[in-house]
Amino acid sequence: MKSSAGVTVSLLITSLLLAGSAGRAAESPVSGQAIDQRIQRYRTAEVTLRVTDAAGKPVAGAEVAIEMVRHKFLFGCNAFMLERCGTNSLDQRYAQRFAALFNYATLPFYWNGYEPRPGRTEQSTLMKMAGWCRASGIRPKGHPLCWHESAPRWLEGKPTDEIRRLQVARVEREVQAFKGLIDTWDVVNEVMVMPRIDKNNPVTRLCNERGSLDLVRTMFAAARRDNPNAMLILNDYDTSPACSAQTGKFLEAGIPIDVIGIQSHFHKGCPGGEETWAACQRFAKLGKPLHFTETTILSGHVKTDNDWNRTQSGWNSTAEGEQLQARQAVEFYRLLFSHPAVEALTWWDFSDLGAWMGAPSGLVRKDMSPKPAYDALLKLVKGQWWTGPLKLTTDAAGEVSFHGYLGQYAIQSGVGRAEFGVARCGRESLTVSIPAAR
Repeated sequence: MKSSAGVTVSLLITSLLLAGSAGRAAESPVSGQAIDQRIQRYRTAEVTLRVTDAAGKPVAGAEVAIEMVRHKFLFGCNAFMLERCGTNSLDQRYAQRFAALFNYATLPFYWNGYEPRPGRTEQSTLMKMAGWCRASGIRPKGHPLCWHESAPRWLEGKPTDEIRRLQVARVEREVQAFKGLIDTWDVVNEVMVMPRIDKNNPVTRLCNERGSLDLVRTMFAAARRDNPNAMLILNDYDTSPACSAQTGKFLEAGIPIDVIGIQSHFHKGCPGGEETWAACQRFAKLGKPLHFTETTILSGHVKTDNDWNRTQSGWNSTAEGEQLQARQAVEFYRLLFSHPAVEALTWWDFSDLGAWMGAPSGLVRKDMSPKPAYDALLKLVKGQWWTGPLKLTTDAAGEVSFHGYLGQYAIQSGVGRAEFGVARCGRESLTVSIPAAR
């Protein structure tokens, strides 16, 4: 998850850059053909599967059914409105459509909402949300543990040392309490802008007085102590060379950052593929996996002001906007799914109901009916990029071969069922034992 993943990503990027300079220098990395080639190269495998019985003996001449059950790639969304839609009917439709598309969910741990008064937390509510995710085959992530914008008001006026102690205790408490249920965290959010925004904010004051390096090191160290196996993410919307350089300094200092999180809120319109690709390349050089943590593509008019705190009424989805959103979503997903450093892509928000700033950012409307973008992504994630069901027959050695996307699979024969994982692109030779059904 940590050093081995980073080495793998670094090698993949080096291979990609060398291949591009040697044989495809004139081909744009954002062309449809280049994207298709990379998806096949980095997201699929040629699998030879040896099927055995419980005793380890090859099962020859058996008819088997093989089907993907979960992607390795994390296709996610924030699930902030889970069981908060206002009616049972809306709640059920929200959950059903969410689980039909995603295998990854971001849950709200904003400190000011999670602990509005000292010691009074929303732990039970978040436990329930995370439990639903696990029961639905969805990996939950907590967001965020440290962010100046969500500092609770009761921190105001306290001395810096006390703010630091309370912030560390908050990180430790959540990571420890949810260990085994939530093992993925956005630890520090938007540290690049933190020293410059609202200097009276308690966390901003802490960042300014102790320095960004100390703040990031302290919070990541606290999270790592309480869950050594957790995936810890540094998340930011700044994709500039300055941010990648600063992130590099954090890594050089030994801070246990497992993943670099990149926000992509396109309320003002989508950038070109070249800009997105350049950001991926810039951060991939740091040797860590990339997660696109907050992707917003609108289905209505784009934002024209810089007020990110005001909720607009009447900011509605339109028929033309929904068609454009679908096209842009597919283009964005295809490009990122093709980049070898990218391991996760999270949409923001799932529904227009309760969406940030009242924006028409959802994949579903306020009544939970799907927009064209939802249908288009479902066709990609669970259609074009999905393997199976396959009907195959094992040979004399008990083997079958197939081409499939990386992920978790189920195999079913006349005697039983088992699961296996396809984790590496290229060629994979695997063995699966199918126990006899009882």
